[in-house]
Amino acid sequence: MSLFWPPPGKHRKSGRDVAVKVIDKLRFPTKQESQLRNEVAILQSLRHAGIVNLECMFETPEKVFVVMEKLHGDMLEMILSSEKGRLPERLTKFLITQILVALRPLHFKNLVHCALKPENVLLASPEPFPQVKLCDFGFARIIGEKSFRRSVVGTPAYLAPEVLLNQGYNRSLDMWSVGVIMYVSLSGTFPFNEDEDINDQIQNAAFMYPPHPWRQISAGAIDLINNLLQVKMRKRYSVDKSLSHPWLQDYQTWLDLRELETKMAERYITHESDDARWEQFAADHTLPYPAHLRAPRGPSPEEEEEGEGELQGLTERVSIL
Repeated sequence: MSLFWPPPGKHRKSGRDVAVKVIDKLRFPTKQESQLRNEVAILQSLRHAGIVNLECMFETPEKVFVVMEKLHGDMLEMILSSEKGRLPERLTKFLITQILVALRPLHFKNLVHCALKPENVLLASPEPFPQVKLCDFGFARIIGEKSFRRSVVGTPAYLAPEVLLNQGYNRSLDMWSVGVIMYVSLSGTFPFNEDEDINDQIQNAAFMYPPHPWRQISAGAIDLINNLLQVKMRKRYSVDKSLSHPWLQDYQTWLDLRELETKMAERYITHESDDARWEQFAADHTLPYPAHLRAPRGPSPEEEEEGEGELQGLTERVSIL
């Protein structure tokens, strides 16, 4: 969406940096104004740490202003500026998990982003392992899991075959896009040649995964990509199935995400029900487990028994008195 972006400003009350989208009603077509209003409506319905925060919207007779939180950069910049032109697996796991977690509330509300790509995955800071937030919901659509839309949206390189063939799409469209983002992050290249049939390319493993750089990338990563880049929508992994994949169920990834949540003072990616499992995993594999992540322990059975004995003795003394 080609809009006018003035220099970033500051929110007067909070002092936070903000970005302002401005659309000139007289210069831009009604369609672009409609996309902007669609984005605002969706952001107003979504409040999630993994989605860019809408501060406010106002308009004059000539212009529409949308004020959002200002973030540091985007995932594409991170890939392009990396030493090898691609990201290491540890960082990719960290980012992909956050993207999937941010998609969950959208899909729960029957919303499809429709324009997922690295440029729309914003980084909250310049840190090596930053918080990420999804943005640009101008093309997002309300849709059911089994219902389909046919309007063509998004960037061709990240679009699923059903959209390119105008066969209708559902929320699994976003999952295909996650697969392409993952492929691009790990290799620095796109998985498909737009001039050739996608089915043929997917079946040609040598084309999909050339030795450089894929011989250096784990089989688990390739397996998850294969399950996301499924031509048949019903076979494509969902958000929850992707998050449960062994490649993302990784102790180091869990530690990296917990460190981010600790820093943010908000737990929204991992769940406390997994704490005991990962603490046990660390013990079984003699791995260090950060003390500040250790959950407070209740009394042991022996301590409980001792406490009950003391309480019983006290009760007996009170009875005698």
